[in-house]
This record gives sequence, structure tokens and C-alpha cells, in this order.
Amino acid sequence: MSADVLQRPVAAPGGRRLAAGLATMTGSAASNQVGAAVGAHAFGVIGPAGVVAVRQFVAAAVLLPVARPNLRRFTWRQWWPTLLLGLVFATMNLSLYTAVDRIGLGLAVTLEFLGPLAVALAGSRTRLDLLCALGAGIGVYVLVLPGGSSDWFGIGSGLLAAVCWAAYILLNRTLGARLPGLQAPAAATTVSALMYLPVVVVLVARGSWTGTAVLYAVGAGVLSSVIPYACDLVALRTVPARFFGVVMSIHPVFAALAGLVLLGQVLAVHEWAGIGMVVAVNVVAVVAAQRRAARP
Repeated sequence: MSADVLQRPVAAPGGRRLAAGLATMTGSAASNQVGAAVGAHAFGVIGPAGVVAVRQFVAAAVLLPVARPNLRRFTWRQWWPTLLLGLVFATMNLSLYTAVDRIGLGLAVTLEFLGPLAVALAGSRTRLDLLCALGAGIGVYVLVLPGGSSDWFGIGSGLLAAVCWAAYILLNRTLGARLPGLQAPAAATTVSALMYLPVVVVLVARGSWTGTAVLYAVGAGVLSSVIPYACDLVALRTVPARFFGVVMSIHPVFAALAGLVLLGQVLAVHEWAGIGMVVAVNVVAVVAAQRRAARP
């Protein structure tokens, strides 16, 4: 979601409008994680890279007609963060799906979630934020319980996705001031899709481009990109932006549930405890940040 959309002020909603907005955002989060689980069914045929390639083409096909960015008129001041954002899209989705393939959906998304949490805590020196950072670290330790049998490549992929999500937020802040509407994510998604064009060519040449796998990947693109974009746009017209960070906290929970129901990935007690700690820390950090911002 583009940062300029997130920062757009909205009128204080009534009770019904607020409930409808929160329900829409919850549906967006659920769709996102169900889409990731659906895409995982294609990993065995076209791999995480193939699923990401299809997802990027689906997202570009939807965003370009909606945003209609005039790429020929982009200045270098607009192009360089757009190109970086395209690289971030490409890396973030591949690293996340690689982590999902190796350590499961719930763990992967929880590790990725450390990205926006780190951005929220960065630069703050309040005692509460330092405690939140410590709590997040403990939560990750409880979640992973590192040892000799740990899949360090999968864990590293999840943490790389977190770094990319943090970069996504920072780049969107820059682009939100330089490009209107959804032009930035539309252009960046197109750049990312072009980066994955060689992957599509290789899969087609190998005969791996089967109908079922492509359908799963397209489903991931629709559920994880198209529907969340539409839902968030609708919700943010009725819900104050401060709720966005709090509602985002349900992503790891929904990821764990989607992994359980759709992929049969059963989490251990310590993994649920770690997810709960990370979610709780994010809620505290977001609420505290909003209270500080509201002070005169």
C-alpha cells in the first residue's frame, strides 16, 4: 500500500463505518495469508520463484490500468526509488516464499513482520520502545528456539524478507511525496515483473509451466495482491490510519492459521507463544507511537 494513501487524513468514522472498515482490513489480512498458502501448493512444480513471477505479473496487470503511470515523464528523482522499490518487491516476495517453503507460513510471516516493527521502533529512545525491542527479540527466540536442527537458510530468508519490508516502507515514504496515488507501486511492480521474465522463460522451456501450478500462482496473485490492495483502499477511507498498524498485527496469526488449515503445518506451543509475543509487542509499540504523535 502506497504511503501517501496511508498518510491521507480521514474523517472520524461512526461506529458502523469503523466496524466495516476494520472488518474490511481483517478480510484483507486473511486474503493475503490464504493467498500465500495457495501459492505454496505450486512450489513443488514451479518453485517459489515461479510463484513470485506469476504474482508480480498479476499485480502489474491490475495496478497499471488503475494507476496509469506515465513512465516516459518520470524524472530520475522519481525513477531511482521506483527501481529500488521494484528490486525490493522482487527480493521480498522471493525470500518470503522461500522461507514459507522451508520453515512454514506462520514462522516465515512472523519473521517478516519484524520489518515494520523495526521501522516503528527505529530512532526511539523511550524506555517503552526499548522494552518492546527486547520483547520482540525474546519473542523471536521463543518462536525459533535455535539449535542444531534449525533451518538457518529458511530463518535467514524470513529475516531478509523483514529487511525488505522495512525498505518497502521507507521507499514508499519517499515515493509518496514524489508520485501521486498508486503510480509508484504500479511502476515498481512492473519493474519487478520484468525482472522475473527470465524465470518464466526457463520454466516454459523446461515444460514446468503446468496449468494447475499456474492457477495456484494466479490465485496467490489475486488473493495476496489484488484483493488486499482493493480492501485497504476502501478501508482507509473510513478508518483512521492509526488503526492500520494495529490491524497489521493479525497477519502472523492468520498466517499460522492458514498454514494449519490449508497446508497442514502444525505449530508447536513455543511457536504460538513466540507469535503471540511479537504480535503483542507490535500492538503496544503502535499504540504508544500514536499517543506520542497526538500530544501537542
